[in-house]
Amino acid sequence: MGGAERQVCDLADEFHKMGNNVTIISLTGKEIVLPMSKDIKIYSLNMKKNIFGLIHSLVQAKKVINKFNPDIVHSHMFHANLFARLLRIITPMKKLICTSHSTNEGGYIRMLAYKITDFLSDLNTNVSQEAVECFIQKGASSSNKMIPMLNGVSPDKFVFNKMQRELIRDELNITDDNFLFLAVGRLTDAKDYPNLLNSFKSVLNKNPKSVLAIVGQGEQKEELISLAENFNINHSVYFLGLRRDIPALMSACDCFVLSSKYEGFGLVLAEAMLCERLVVATDCGGTKEVVGNYGYLVTRQNSNELTNAMLKVINLSDNIRYSMGNEARKYIIEHYSLNVIATRWINLYQGNK
Repeated sequence: MGGAERQVCDLADEFHKMGNNVTIISLTGKEIVLPMSKDIKIYSLNMKKNIFGLIHSLVQAKKVINKFNPDIVHSHMFHANLFARLLRIITPMKKLICTSHSTNEGGYIRMLAYKITDFLSDLNTNVSQEAVECFIQKGASSSNKMIPMLNGVSPDKFVFNKMQRELIRDELNITDDNFLFLAVGRLTDAKDYPNLLNSFKSVLNKNPKSVLAIVGQGEQKEELISLAENFNINHSVYFLGLRRDIPALMSACDCFVLSSKYEGFGLVLAEAMLCERLVVATDCGGTKEVVGNYGYLVTRQNSNELTNAMLKVINLSDNIRYSMGNEARKYIIEHYSLNVIATRWINLYQGNK
């Protein structure tokens, strides 16, 4: 359910609709997200985490590239970016573009690996201007070789649905009197859910009918469940695990909240805004570019600011929330719809920045 994986599959589908042939190579073979089109072939390398696994996977990928003979090889995120660059040493490629998806893709060793292999790519991109500046500052890419390319979202897939809203709220036993906050993302340190739970504890003190639903899996799950119990808010916090009905859940919520320490683009915010939901987000990575003037940004790792913003949304009138949500959808469609972003990629592939 990762944002980068979904973006790859969504773009692949959009490129296919535009008449292009697309093939996806997966390093791990653990595809949680798949493209809609059955015409898009997926090759799973099932790469083992040792030198022999790497060599075997490079040989397999070389065969795929030679057979497909692509005009563009486009890799996404650290492991695939490094793999594609190494692959280019033994495999002719017309053009290689490497895309990162965050201000933070690892520590010094990873940034050094990017720097050492930088000469093997033709162009590098990241999903926000802040992320580009961060990578250049760390020396992971030269300043004349990395540009921002924002993510795209599907307006058709993410649409407010009143019936789905009612069904989900019935499932969770949430009434019209409850104000439902929703957070979606892996249960990892980067998402800073302890900050969100701490803020929600304060929100609950002021508005006892508030409810928080968290969608996602990850290594912090048990820790976060325990923290909710320690805060005595577990009766109002739902950990929903991995879900495949995100648009329905977004329709069900009254406000979408993102508490991350760092993000790339903040794709999930754009999806929530397409569902006409108000958003509260920490100012990290590309969230400022996504939210614009149609939501509330707070300083990251600041529980007081996050609490105040959440309470502010609760206290808005229904009419104001509806109006802001409607304008948010229009804004995302105009600037971040999948078709707009896919066209920008095609222009970039053809050499037009």
